[in-house]
Amino acid sequence: MSGHNKWSTIKHKKGAADAKRGKVFTKLIKEISVAAKLGGGDPNGNPRLRTAVDKAKAENMPKDNIDRAIKKGTGGMEGVVYEEIVYEGYGPGGAAVLVEVLTDNRNRSVSDIRSIFTKNNGNMGEAGCVSWIFSKKGLIVYDKSVDFDQLFEAAIEVGADDVTEQDEQIEVTTEPSSFIEVREALEAKGFKQINAEITMIPQTQVELDGKQAESMLKLMDKLEDNDDVQNVYANFDISAEEMEKMM
Repeated sequence: MSGHNKWSTIKHKKGAADAKRGKVFTKLIKEISVAAKLGGGDPNGNPRLRTAVDKAKAENMPKDNIDRAIKKGTGGMEGVVYEEIVYEGYGPGGAAVLVEVLTDNRNRSVSDIRSIFTKNNGNMGEAGCVSWIFSKKGLIVYDKSVDFDQLFEAAIEVGADDVTEQDEQIEVTTEPSSFIEVREALEAKGFKQINAEITMIPQTQVELDGKQAESMLKLMDKLEDNDDVQNVYANFDISAEEMEKMM
């Protein structure tokens, strides 16, 4: 695996999640409800729901909100039918972009997403045009202060695929099916993560700088700001030096 989802790292540095906490909660509630509807309301028997609940807890969502979202899902979510769609396209510099959507109006969503691409120096492509670049993986992130050798040995022992050092963090990757098991096993061994999620990791990356880097971050921000968008992934890379200029 040659790269990671740089956008996830940048969001944490920018504090984007904190600045848009209300929107983050809305999207998490939608995901929890859909996961509960599709796989049942018990997180222990529904990996997708478990992952969504864990993510909500990491964002400090109140327990009552989580419980209400699960009940809404298991109650059938009368009157609302969400469709899961993945849109694909290209950003500045030819960077590949995947957009995961949960929507109750396909026509509205495709129009909105195409408009965001067009207005931010990108273009929406056909299904399959960039998805081959990405692999679905569990990603568990640790601070660079964690002892790499100890974490590597422990992670491989409990079934992780790989452990890599990035610029400012250490990343453990897993198969999606073993993500929860590996994360909990590492927690039990005393390793405290700073982020954990099921994500799409690119196999190749596109280096961006200057105006292209600025335009790419603007495109990602605009896509994530859309109410129907649940997740955005891209294969761009921006150096730490370049990020310092923009922060």
